[in-house]
Amino acid sequence: MTTEVPARTRVAPSPTGDPHVGTAFMALFDLAWARKTGGQFVLRIEDTDRNRLVAGSEQQVYDSLEWLGLGPDESPRKGGPYAPYKQSERLDTYLPFVEQLIRDGHAYHCWCSSERLAELRKEQERLKLSTTGYDRLCHGKSREERALLPGFSETPVVRMLIPDDAPLEFDDIIRGTVKAPRPDDQVILKADGFPTYHLAVVVDDHLMAINTVVRGEEWISSTPKHVLLYRWLGWEPPAFAHMPLLRNTDKSKISKRKNPAARLMWFKEEGYLPEAVRNFLQLLGYAGDEEHEVSTFEEFVERFSWAKVNTVGPIFDLKKLDWLNGHYIRSLSADELTARIAAFATDIGQWVNPTDFALDTLRKAVPIIQERLVTLKDALPQLDYLLEADANLVVDPALVEALAENAAEVLDAAIDVVGSVDFDAASIQQGLKSGIVDALGIKPKFAFAPIRLAISGRKVSPPLFESMEILGRESSLSRLRSLRAQV
Repeated sequence: MTTEVPARTRVAPSPTGDPHVGTAFMALFDLAWARKTGGQFVLRIEDTDRNRLVAGSEQQVYDSLEWLGLGPDESPRKGGPYAPYKQSERLDTYLPFVEQLIRDGHAYHCWCSSERLAELRKEQERLKLSTTGYDRLCHGKSREERALLPGFSETPVVRMLIPDDAPLEFDDIIRGTVKAPRPDDQVILKADGFPTYHLAVVVDDHLMAINTVVRGEEWISSTPKHVLLYRWLGWEPPAFAHMPLLRNTDKSKISKRKNPAARLMWFKEEGYLPEAVRNFLQLLGYAGDEEHEVSTFEEFVERFSWAKVNTVGPIFDLKKLDWLNGHYIRSLSADELTARIAAFATDIGQWVNPTDFALDTLRKAVPIIQERLVTLKDALPQLDYLLEADANLVVDPALVEALAENAAEVLDAAIDVVGSVDFDAASIQQGLKSGIVDALGIKPKFAFAPIRLAISGRKVSPPLFESMEILGRESSLSRLRSLRAQV
């Protein structure tokens, strides 16, 4: 039994494009901590920035987290006791708190136009002022008083009034005592009536009983604003856990613009297994702790500790992910791997309406590539020659031209052997060795090159004799005879 207070954690992405891998990184630790303490993990959609919404993005959030096995206990799709879980459906919730903050003197209306604010920023940059931000021109003024001054906008926003003694230090369960820079008078309600992130996140986290906020370290600078809002509204702040930022190999922050792997759906599209991606994210969180490289999510939960989180941004090393993915692929049964390859290939359009015969061929072929397979995406391209009709197999004329002078002799001998031996890989190998290597005195490398080209259309292929067994005697003979006619 755990002695911790049951954690209510949340991940709260904005549906403004393909989900970022950072969403899954946070969700992993959110879910693990909730499971470790017997609590709940919540998915909330923060869609108040209406100008940046992207159609389909919200559905991708649901799909990608479910694919990774990081599905929430409560969400817009699943519902829950604190519904609704989309900020755009909670607009009536925020306004009373804005009005309370204004009444209590902690917030004020601001009528400054965007043009005036842009000029203000430009002037502060020109003067190289040490303190920048909003200059409080509107503070203490009525609408009528402010309208007499330049840069007036008819529709105001609402800003926080940051006090001189704003708390700039807070406790972080990963980092200990953290000091953040002093904020300026942050907008908390936009002119369109939608709350900004800073107000909505505090109100929603409180009303949804979130007691542990896990987020990236880029939010450290915003935490004083949030702590102030909790204080002004008379609420207890949650525990904060600011995770390290994921970094590219050049140590820059990972972004979808520079790195395709920053897109969460990229991993699925490339044929990585969800258990491998999840394990990879676990390692990134515990960067430097190599004791449990291969670890299930259940094992991760069992050993979970915030003290293990390395605050130095982990390097997003896809070679490690490739290694992990290969490990998980090798741990699957042939039937399970076949099902995964078929589902993946069909899903991305790599394979269209596979027949029962094609699926059976794939099932037979999986064992010959499983040890060397890195991603599901690689499987069908390696095995396409086994799935192709004999008459449709294309052999590059340049490869035919490059065969040794004795290719015809080798192919004739191979046809004799294949027509007579028992048709299993071991018998085929022994027969070809006896009939060509031993009988004709040709080294295996040269003896089997024309045969491999005939069977697969390639100079390099998965194991030759196993491939011939899978194809069967008639297809193997047909392919050998076809190449023989060309040399």
